[in-house]
Amino acid sequence: MSLADELLADLEEARDEEERGDGEGGSGLGEESGPELEDIQEEMETDFSGAESVTSIAKLRHSKGFSDIMEKVGEYVEKQRKSSEVTGPVEADPEYRLIVDANNLTVEIDNELNIIHKFVRDKYSKRFPELESLVPNSLDYIRTVQELGNNLDKCKNNENLQQILTNATIMVVSVTASTTQGTMLAEDELIRLVEACDMALELNQSKHRIYEYVESRMSFIAPNLSIIVGASSAAKIMGVAGGLTNLSKMPACNLMLLGAQRRTLSGFSTTSLLPHTGYIYHSDIVQALPTDLRRKAARLVSAKCTLAARVDSFHESTDGKVGYDLKEEIERKFDKWQEPPPVKQVKPLPAPLDGQRKKRGGRRYRKMKERLGLTEIRKQANRMTFAEIEEDAYQEDLGFSLGQLGKSGSGRVRQAQVNEVTKARISKSLQRTLQKQSMVYGGKSTVRDRSSGTSSSVAFTPLQGLEIVNPQAAEKKVAEANQKYFSNMAEFLKVKREADSKP
Repeated sequence: MSLADELLADLEEARDEEERGDGEGGSGLGEESGPELEDIQEEMETDFSGAESVTSIAKLRHSKGFSDIMEKVGEYVEKQRKSSEVTGPVEADPEYRLIVDANNLTVEIDNELNIIHKFVRDKYSKRFPELESLVPNSLDYIRTVQELGNNLDKCKNNENLQQILTNATIMVVSVTASTTQGTMLAEDELIRLVEACDMALELNQSKHRIYEYVESRMSFIAPNLSIIVGASSAAKIMGVAGGLTNLSKMPACNLMLLGAQRRTLSGFSTTSLLPHTGYIYHSDIVQALPTDLRRKAARLVSAKCTLAARVDSFHESTDGKVGYDLKEEIERKFDKWQEPPPVKQVKPLPAPLDGQRKKRGGRRYRKMKERLGLTEIRKQANRMTFAEIEEDAYQEDLGFSLGQLGKSGSGRVRQAQVNEVTKARISKSLQRTLQKQSMVYGGKSTVRDRSSGTSSSVAFTPLQGLEIVNPQAAEKKVAEANQKYFSNMAEFLKVKREADSKP
């Protein structure tokens, strides 16, 4: 976290404490006595380049409270405690007070590291002013200053520097160091810089030691909550809520807002502040997801943390089984959210279900279909010819025509026979003659439609052997019968008159 972000957070905490008033914050982990607005503005405007020693501005390292807390942490680290030892409310445990103070101390250490970083930056800008923009991280900057000192040629082939910075950053730093306009530092200035760097690294080591202690103790204070969001985030949430008991009484919607920064700061950029995001949103389990899923995930994790805190407040499931089950449920939902959508498969249409017909087929049903069906005239009117301009029936240019009606014939059922070649009508006698000529026995030949050579009048019978027969006799008889009953020119043979039918 940069100095500007830290100052914004301090301003917000100071405003929150003024609204809450004295005594409403409770004694919990992560409580901070926010500095006054005038002090923060004065700190931002302070130039540490004129300070003689780092001890004159950074007094936390040599304070009595720091040494007392670190001694107690060292004593309790050697003691191994179990969850079964905590019987009453967790706030009544003597070690809980130490965890509260240790967590508050980490916040003060972060503020102290920012002050030392600004002191080192102001002092070392005389030797290498471009290093601040090349190494933005405060601790990496302090380690780099401690390694380089006055000799900037150490950038090349330095194994210690390779453990601090990446190879690309080292290359840029070495190139920039060869062209820098900085001047050499005096011996006393270099000694003060080394002292400030040593103090910063020692404070950072103490902070990590406190983190390890708090995380180890959170496993018996709130084991299920620590499994879900981690020990450090669980400690911060308990601190802001005022203890595990108050946390267990808090609804999930309020739990998600613990540690949130409101966008009410005037005169500062608020682009980096996310509304309604607290410690849970910035926990590792939520930050591991894509950006678009983090708010949804924070709501889910808050609901599960509320359940875990209630289990921990009653000292149930000290082995963390409930926490593991809740975390596994959270991870399953996270995996489901990130699954790709299923491939859309084109399924064939199902076979139609032909139900049993209510009406059975028969003469009555066929008569009904004939009565209600389309007539021949309507069929001809509905039929259209492709690529032919239709005549308008009403002469109003509406595109309504009579289709094929009247074009293929006169509309009679028995139409007159017309030769397709000459388009002339054929008489009945000529039709009979043509039909007789078209009768072929044994197949047609290509010469004048005569009988082919495969036809023969010799037949083989099992009794008489060879027999000469006329193959056209039977076919002629069938043709005459067809002409009598099925010809287009066939007429009624007998007409029963009405007068003959009467007795």
